[in-house]
Amino acid sequence: MQIPFFSEANHPLVKSLFRYSDQELLTLFQRYPEHGKYFTVIFCRYNSIVYTLIRHSTRSPVQADYLFALIWRQIYYELGGLSLVNPETGKQTLTLQNWLINIAAFYINEMKLPPSESIHYVLKNTSPPLWCYVEQALDRLQPMLRLIVLMSETFHWSETRIAAYLQAEGEQISPGEVSNLLQEGYRMLEENLPADIRAIYLGEDSE
Repeated sequence: MQIPFFSEANHPLVKSLFRYSDQELLTLFQRYPEHGKYFTVIFCRYNSIVYTLIRHSTRSPVQADYLFALIWRQIYYELGGLSLVNPETGKQTLTLQNWLINIAAFYINEMKLPPSESIHYVLKNTSPPLWCYVEQALDRLQPMLRLIVLMSETFHWSETRIAAYLQAEGEQISPGEVSNLLQEGYRMLEENLPADIRAIYLGEDSE
């Protein structure tokens, strides 16, 4: 079994945070949700453990990669309310590593995966942290922009086909207007991503 390599681990923004403890990273993640680097560092630190657990529990590499991404998305949402410290004693009762192992084991057993041939997620194209923040950015788009972006990216529909679908739904829209809205959707989607996520994954200047 080969553990995937994630190049974001070599990004200066990520490497600069490797010295932080798990508790410090968790606190920073919860305190500054507008930054994506803290979650990305947690991912880089523990992705191999989670992937190893998953790969031994699935039949196909495609399903393993998809389940890996789904579990990290769940981790992203649950980290916001996680406390490793007992509020009464002020002492740590659980390590982040143990919590991640428990979460992974739980969802490995709970999540029902579709057949490999119906999975379109490609791990090497979209790392789980990027996927989490893109989904978050998509949720902030206007409904029409989000729908057009999803039809283009998920189903690979042309502007003409998207316009035909929307016209059938009662929208008076031309393929040219769809093209303009699609570009606007991409622009706003990128703007909605945290600046450090754009720097790590899209190569923008971190400044």
